[in-house]
Amino acid sequence: MEKRINVFAKGQGAMKAIYGLATYLSKSNLEESLLNLVYFRVSQVNGCCYCLDMHSKDLRARGEAEQRLYLMNAWREAPCYSDRERAAFAWAEAVTKIAGGHVPDEIYQEAIKQFSDEELIDLTLAVITINSYNRINIAFPNKVGDYQPAKFAAHQ
Repeated sequence: MEKRINVFAKGQGAMKAIYGLATYLSKSNLEESLLNLVYFRVSQVNGCCYCLDMHSKDLRARGEAEQRLYLMNAWREAPCYSDRERAAFAWAEAVTKIAGGHVPDEIYQEAIKQFSDEELIDLTLAVITINSYNRINIAFPNKVGDYQPAKFAAHQ
């Protein structure tokens, strides 16, 4: 692959806007573990290797069971996810896979059972944010494997 622009070095002004979203979300009422699981799932859907590497390391560093990461692609059948997590994954997938139109009513109904209005808005913003990161990393690939969880804190 031809060497691409390092958007994190050359696009600092543009990236500052996305970092602002991440900072906002870090202060939301959504659990950090749930946010990272959503980031991991959306990155699976989008095929973003860099973000999968990053969020799997962040999750493991914060004590997430590896089995839950291994089963994420089959979250609907796996018994290890809570109803809140399942609602978040369904919501995240529906907001990510937009070719079908609006989020289906049944997914919305399950989401509002599990999340307050503010939490659902923040969850939607989290999905939008990780989709943005995924698309940046797909357009301008970073070297995969070098990410260390402690480095993420420097951007906050």
